[in-house]
Amino acid sequence: MLEITKDSVRQLMPARDPAGHKGTFGQALIVAGSPYMTGAGVLACESCLRSGVGMVRYMSDDKSLLPVQINCPCALTSSIGNDVEESRAAIKKYYPKASACLIGPGTDEEDDRIRTVLTILITNAKALVIDASALNIISRYKDHYLPLIAERSDKGLDPAVLTPHLGEFARLCDGVLKPDEEGAAKFAEEYRLVLVLKNDHTMVSDPEGESYICKVSNSGLAKGGSGDVLSGLLTGLYAQGMRAEDAARAAVYIHSQAGILSRSEKGERVMLPSDLPEKFTDVMNGIFDEG
Repeated sequence: MLEITKDSVRQLMPARDPAGHKGTFGQALIVAGSPYMTGAGVLACESCLRSGVGMVRYMSDDKSLLPVQINCPCALTSSIGNDVEESRAAIKKYYPKASACLIGPGTDEEDDRIRTVLTILITNAKALVIDASALNIISRYKDHYLPLIAERSDKGLDPAVLTPHLGEFARLCDGVLKPDEEGAAKFAEEYRLVLVLKNDHTMVSDPEGESYICKVSNSGLAKGGSGDVLSGLLTGLYAQGMRAEDAARAAVYIHSQAGILSRSEKGERVMLPSDLPEKFTDVMNGIFDEG
């Protein structure tokens, strides 16, 4: 297993055209949030915006849009619609414009609209990150969703990126696979996806069976919302044209280093996931520092 290091991530980061415009750097679409979990959408959206992506569109329930409109004024916002048919029409309007999509943070897994949108994105979105509640939906309907994920490559779509923590991974594989290098690699190969298995040492496994590890432990990241920051950042990098596995490796590294900076400033007990995006500046500058 290869270690994810600053030097390796430096080689992966997308070039920044000084003459570029917002269309140059990709567009991300985020489907997230619900009336009782609005913060997840804010965290994912802000992290995505700070990745360097050109545009971010946030889609959610009408009651969940305002927190993002207030906290992330650079993002576009759109309603997911009031019923399944409206959701189907809304997502079909916007996913073709996105270079990468994210679904899951803070969504209601009992909501038929989310299940409908998830199916459409899995079968059509060019680049897709699946996190949080969307992973639980997949776990409950494995026979429907996992084959669709595996078939993406047959359609010329990029590999889906799944970002489970240990509990979510156990549900995805019914506890049959161990949450180790062998189990993660087997799952990624079987369903032709990129797996980001979140733990104290996070692993990234790709469809070819290659695995990478980030050897950074930080209990300050063991708080609700840390995963939303990671998935938003990953989606923003993916939207800029990175390969799925490269975007995952870079996002895991940047996220972990932002955690180290937050821990140094505020301590493991006090630091919050919302502290992380403002640390991306120092981390990304440091990636290109040869010292």
